[in-house]
Amino acid sequence: MDPLSRQALEAFWMPFTANRQFKSSPRLFTRAEGMYYWNHDGRRILDGAAGLWCVNAGHNRPEITDAVARQLATLDYAPTFQMGHPLAFEFANRLVELAPGDLNHVFFANSGSESVDTALKIALAYHRVRGDASRQRLIGREKGYHGVGFGGISVGGMVNNRKFFGSLLPGVDHLRHTLDHEHNAFSRGLPEWGAHLADDLERLVALHDASTIAAVIVEPVQGSAGVILPPKGYLQRLRAICDRHGILLIFDEVITGFGRLGTPFGAHYFDVLPDIITSAKGLTNGAIPMGAVFVRQHIYDAFMQGPEGAIELFHGYTYSAHPVACAAGLAALDIYEREQLLTRAASLSDEWERVVHTLRDAPHVIDIRNIGLVAAIELEPRKDAAGARAYEALTKCFERGVLVRVTGDTIALSPPLIIEREQIAEIVDTLAEVLRTIN
Repeated sequence: MDPLSRQALEAFWMPFTANRQFKSSPRLFTRAEGMYYWNHDGRRILDGAAGLWCVNAGHNRPEITDAVARQLATLDYAPTFQMGHPLAFEFANRLVELAPGDLNHVFFANSGSESVDTALKIALAYHRVRGDASRQRLIGREKGYHGVGFGGISVGGMVNNRKFFGSLLPGVDHLRHTLDHEHNAFSRGLPEWGAHLADDLERLVALHDASTIAAVIVEPVQGSAGVILPPKGYLQRLRAICDRHGILLIFDEVITGFGRLGTPFGAHYFDVLPDIITSAKGLTNGAIPMGAVFVRQHIYDAFMQGPEGAIELFHGYTYSAHPVACAAGLAALDIYEREQLLTRAASLSDEWERVVHTLRDAPHVIDIRNIGLVAAIELEPRKDAAGARAYEALTKCFERGVLVRVTGDTIALSPPLIIEREQIAEIVDTLAEVLRTIN
């Protein structure tokens, strides 16, 4: 069967994809190495998106391949319900060394979505085991993306991720988002205006009463909604309000974790210590699905009460701390450490910012946002065709050998952290060329 035929493509229901559109003109990757993919006709594609924000150390790293192969040949699977294997504990210990403050306990999941649902469940259960069971309300944020589990889409704030799936979880409310073109368009780095938007949490406290609110969950940088940055002081202000009212603060760092901003975690970059961090993606360099939830000492200690033989948290997954995923993660950490990739974005961020902002005068550009090795180029939408202009940019960039990511009419860039300056220029030059061809 021709792998490009409609018959060959039909069985796979593709996620977050216009299936009929894609299958009429497919883009298939067949291999990858370093900064590049190769597609089905042998063309090399420069990866400007790190796959899906996840391949931080570049593609097809032999160290990870070898670690995975050795682990499969040694211990392919082991349960972690009342059992264990050494790599799970080794990986957890390595991870907490990277985490800020006393985020020194790790619960393993299999994706960012599962990490978020795990974090929300831990937050609710934490208040219950402390005798504060009235705290059942969860607060997310407009335009937030927290995966696709029912918990994640409930606290998330992206309309198309929510509107098809009923009433979702009860007792959820949302902060307003921080995107403001009037005050902050074309900011270089963090916007100056908008720290006061964190005070929206005080409005929700007044509406619901703090005694009912368990946790607030936010992305330090809202990635999937189009790289929406927190104004200077915003996250610090949010932390202070949570402290004042006894509310847990959860950072969803599925994107910002593992070097994307030039620090191990976004919490380091912003110097704000959350109570819980969710992670995935760069955790294993995207090689094996895995997620990890970091919790602070006081949260873990709250569960470690009662009879020693009692299960403290009735939660987990068949593949929690899968040995092959742990092997991939440990190999990824070795690469990050050896090549200093968790901080490399900081050395490139000024050049990245300078080059990306040269697109300011390109056709249709209405905003540019950047932080670390992340950027967004927002385009003016076509009348009655939201998203069409950015999607055309994606396809034309692909034809010219560059992979970008789009969300709505925003082009998002988040290349592997091994990127070189000439590759930064290639990505932006290609985008400039493409934008001149689009109506």
